[in-house]
Amino acid sequence: MIKFADPEMLYLLLVLPALIPLFFVYMVLKKRAILRLTGNKYFTYLLDKKSFAKEWLKFSLFFIAIALMIFSLARPQTGTRLEEIKQTGIDLVIALDVSKSMLAEDVRPNRLRKAKNDITSLIRKLQGDRLALIIFAGEAFVQFPLTSDYSAAGLFLNAVNENSIPQQGTQIAEAINLATKSFSSESNTQKAIIIISDGEDHEGAISEAVKTATEQGIKCFTVGMGTKNGGNIPEAGPAGIQIGFKRDGEGDIVTTKLDEDILKKIASEGNGKYF
Repeated sequence: MIKFADPEMLYLLLVLPALIPLFFVYMVLKKRAILRLTGNKYFTYLLDKKSFAKEWLKFSLFFIAIALMIFSLARPQTGTRLEEIKQTGIDLVIALDVSKSMLAEDVRPNRLRKAKNDITSLIRKLQGDRLALIIFAGEAFVQFPLTSDYSAAGLFLNAVNENSIPQQGTQIAEAINLATKSFSSESNTQKAIIIISDGEDHEGAISEAVKTATEQGIKCFTVGMGTKNGGNIPEAGPAGIQIGFKRDGEGDIVTTKLDEDILKKIASEGNGKYF
């Protein structure tokens, strides 16, 4: 496929058709000049000997030459070229909490959907950065590895829900460890982990995971999703319709609250910030 570096030069081709009537005017004026020089007596004799085919051939070659010159001025290009481009962005791994507590509606529409909307907004702002997504509850799982294909990232993000991780819990430490392993040791770009959670971790070993990350030059940022007053966790029936709220062993409705202390500690130890 041919493309042009300066396609505006092709507009000069519109001038070429104007050369045809100019050529006819030239031929008429030339015949009149011959008539003035020879008079009527020798005019017909000379015209019989003259080859106008050569005149047309010269004009045709001139016409083609002008057209080719215009094409060359438009700088036609074809083929492909490989070029190495240095990446100037950062490598970013988002660890998203998908435990049942993220269904609480103290943040509208709920914590998980709000988090997904925020990640989508972040993806739209990325330029040259690579992004990965890890989802976690009772265990952690790589939803998609580091990529700069933001369209594919959006599709994988849309597929995430509270059932993406069957095992319940909030394994923040495992998510940080998995995120740390997701980075390439050969890459010299800046690296960061963003943990989006309500902070209700019951597993521990978080400080060790953060220390491992910081030793490799990775910064840890945290986003608290929820409120201090908390909210109830909706429970759905087989048809997906809400039938009530989650209850504890004594039959009381469970209230899940944002635990900022854990998230602030992660950000502090991870050389990052808490939001």
